[in-house]
Amino acid sequence: MLPNLIIIGAAKSGTSSLHYYLNLHPEISMSKQKELNFFNKELGWKKGIKWYKSNFTGIAKIYGESSPSYTGYPLYKGVAQRMHSVVPGAKLIYIVRDPIERLISHYLDKVKGGQETKTIDRALEDLENADYVCPSKYFMQLKQYLGYYPKGRILVLTAEELRNERRPALKRIFRFLNVDDSFYSEAFRDLKNVSAEKLKQKKPRRITRYFMSEGPGVFQVKKIVKQIMPEPLKNRMRQALNTGEKIDRPIVDRGLKRVLCEILREDVESLRKFTGYEFKNWSL
Repeated sequence: MLPNLIIIGAAKSGTSSLHYYLNLHPEISMSKQKELNFFNKELGWKKGIKWYKSNFTGIAKIYGESSPSYTGYPLYKGVAQRMHSVVPGAKLIYIVRDPIERLISHYLDKVKGGQETKTIDRALEDLENADYVCPSKYFMQLKQYLGYYPKGRILVLTAEELRNERRPALKRIFRFLNVDDSFYSEAFRDLKNVSAEKLKQKKPRRITRYFMSEGPGVFQVKKIVKQIMPEPLKNRMRQALNTGEKIDRPIVDRGLKRVLCEILREDVESLRKFTGYEFKNWSL
């Protein structure tokens, strides 16, 4: 069994909630594991087609998966080509969000996971940063697919729609997938994996637990981490881990935000032309 629906991203834009909502529909079966990352050569490709097929079970009209890393170009290259070689007839859904807000949320996710030790200004010194900036260049990401999948087989949706106009947004998706668009579930009221919940830091990941732990064998590692982590960020992580308090969203310097807007503006304009959407509530 191979999927005929793939949610290709974007990271930190509501893919977990969308995956959950679609799986509620009686004609749709989403993979039990959300992020299979199969078409990323560095992440899942080596597991093989047999493993990929094993993630799609049951009887349904639509089988789907969601992997935001599929729109992580140029960090991950060749994804669309590999995808087309396996599922050329699949439909793609791309859920996007205000590019600056997505970028900040992405940064916070890495901070709380212990993968980012720099302040946000330092992390964005490279303004073409493949980790943070490029995933917010939505049209650039879409272009990787347009050589393989026709426009009519790609649906672009906004996180703002899914959050504020959920029922009509889901009806539009159901129509795109040719399934019953009158289906409704009370569970559509739920939000899954939202940033506010993830930032509570109730369960620190391994590197942050290691950083905060005491005992033999960790002294040298802790010493190195303490040297490279900025003191304000270190203090905030310590406070959050000790109290369960959420880590505050960083304030992006106005000058940096202006530069980011200039870098992203052309891409957003191309996305507007491609989709016909205005993206009124976005910051650029």
